Amino acid sequence: MSRIISLTVKDAPLMNAYVSTPRGEGPFPAIILFHDAFGVNINIRNVADKLASDGYLVVAPEMFHRTAAPGFEARYYQVSVVMPHTKALKSEQIADDIQSVYKWLTKQDNVDENKIGAVGFSMGGRMSFVANSLLNLAASVSFYGTSTDKEVEKAATQNGPSLFVWAAKDDTVSHAQVDKILEAMRAADKDFVNIEISKAGHGFFFDSHPGYDAQAARETWSMVSAFLKNKLQS
Repeated sequence: MSRIISLTVKDAPLMNAYVSTPRGEGPFPAIILFHDAFGVNINIRNVADKLASDGYLVVAPEMFHRTAAPGFEARYYQVSVVMPHTKALKSEQIADDIQSVYKWLTKQDNVDENKIGAVGFSMGGRMSFVANSLLNLAASVSFYGTSTDKEVEKAATQNGPSLFVWAAKDDTVSHAQVDKILEAMRAADKDFVNIEISKAGHGFFFDSHPGYDAQAARETWSMVSAFLKNKLQS
């Protein structure tokens, strides 16, 4: 079952979020799902529904709510359309929005507040990393998180185990950026799994993205699913 909810956030009107709920009564483990630069589009909604079918209550907040109309989404070739919204995002606002989603989740009777995780794609991968530093998460997953290296100091405060998924042929996230994050995680002695897909590029997970790689998407999803099951459903 899916629905749109509106959440109260700081210094802004209400923030909409797509919620997908499993069948049954719960309590369910929950996942905060962070979109890429193209909004809570059909790809993000499909991931939310797929996770819900696996037993997770999923919330995908519209992180551009301060600058874009509710329900905003763009196609992958519309980079000029999304750039004003990505550039307008402020770290403090992202943190406030993450806290608002988490607060809502912990108040739901059908959510196990000890089994909340985060999953994000591209800029959402960075947000998943940030969320795992801010919140008492049980797990986080970051798909090719852009500019995550700018948050490298948060490696020391990661709470739940992390799974990183990178694309070796990514023209958006460099090997040096990835190495910086992984070195910080090792230095902080944090629990993490690192996956690199050697022949894939940025955006390989979504079938409407120019970089889509069906085999890489299938393989990484099986690993992500196993990781989330071990951390959130055991």
